[in-house]
Order: sequence, then C-alpha cells, then structure tokens
Amino acid sequence: MLLDDELPGLTYLKLLCEQLPELEVVRAYNNPEIFLKELPTLAFDLCILDIEMPGTNGLQIAALLKGKPVIFTTAYTEFAADAFDLDAVDYVRKPITKERLQQAVQKVGQRINKSESSRNFVQLNTDKGKTLLFFDTIGYVSASETDSRDKFVQLTDGHTLTLKNISFEKLEGLLPAADFCRINKKQMIALKSVQHFSHDQITTAFSDAAGKSIVLTLNEIYRTDFLKKVKL
Repeated sequence: MLLDDELPGLTYLKLLCEQLPELEVVRAYNNPEIFLKELPTLAFDLCILDIEMPGTNGLQIAALLKGKPVIFTTAYTEFAADAFDLDAVDYVRKPITKERLQQAVQKVGQRINKSESSRNFVQLNTDKGKTLLFFDTIGYVSASETDSRDKFVQLTDGHTLTLKNISFEKLEGLLPAADFCRINKKQMIALKSVQHFSHDQITTAFSDAAGKSIVLTLNEIYRTDFLKKVKL
C-alpha cells in the first residue's frame, strides 16, 4: 500500500515498486483522509508512506496500522527518531532510488519471514473464499487446466482446493522450503507425499479413481533441488 500526498512523488514511487518482483502494489493513495476511511476494508502486508502530509501525518497513520510493517519516505531527517519509535522497518530519504528501496523491502521480507517462521498455515484466496491452508494438509499443487493463473491443490484428506490467481513463485515464498519442492513447470509437491522416485518420475501417496498410484513428472531443471531436499 502506498501513500504520498504529492502525486508526482507517488507516481514515481509506484513505478519503482513495480520494478521489484517481490512487491505487488495493491492501491496507491495521495489523500491520507481517503486512505484512513478505506483502511478497514484494505488487505496488505506493507505500507510505504510519506511523513509530511496535510492533516494526518504519516507517523499518526502508522500508529493505526496495528503492527503492519511500515517504510517511511521523507525529504526530512528530523522525524527519524519518531519513526523508529513506531518500530518502522526503514526510513528512506527522498529522492528515492531503486537500490535504496530494494534494501528497505528486503528488511521487510526478513521481518515477515521471521514472524511467520513459527506459523504452520497461510491464508489464501480460493474457490471457496479466503481459506487457512495448513502446510501439513497439502499433498501436491498443480497448475489449473482451465486457467494457469489458478492452482489445484490435492489435500491429504482426499479433498481438493483451487487457489485463485497465484503463481508458483509466490507459493514457493509462502510454503516452507524444506518441506516443499517444485518438480516441473506445472507442479510442486510436499516431500512427505513422495513414496518413491526415479530419474524422471515421482510416485505419490495418492491414488486415482481406478486405484492406481498418481505419478508426477520430475523435470531435469528441478531435479537437483529435489534430490538435495530428499537427502536432507
């Protein structure tokens, strides 16, 4: 989420953020009052905002974000102490460079990963609405045959779930790397679902309608990573 009352600065910040693959700009606001009015309905993981704004300033807004990571952007230095009193992740001086913004965003990633390391689930949009998907319930994930933006999840209890509009790259960042592995361009598997494997095939713990074990393809591109993980 972006907030800066100066439209040229906001446009430039949005442009920089769109050049960082780990970021997705949900909304960009140039009016703090509108931002605060819509805040209860907004879903986001990070807010990048200016400090000096008319009416409610960035420090006051950050205090209302209930612990969400914040990166402050400002042309002034005198607010730094106040910013870090609010546990801001970083304080970026204007004019902002892509390299400096990247550094700040990496700090956010480290904080989020640290806070989520003890979690055993992730919240995702699915065909059944927002769902808490527990890691130990996932068998394997495949690209949807009807829409490659969606992902089909085979659950360990035999049920299935469709994740809406999410990439494998995003999933790899959300799921525990030690427990899951990409095995081809269209599939990733929970290692506990592997019964046995060969040079180019993985036999899973799941069966099809005829009772035969479901076999997935192990692509050469992903084989080395897979072998490392199953040997750990």
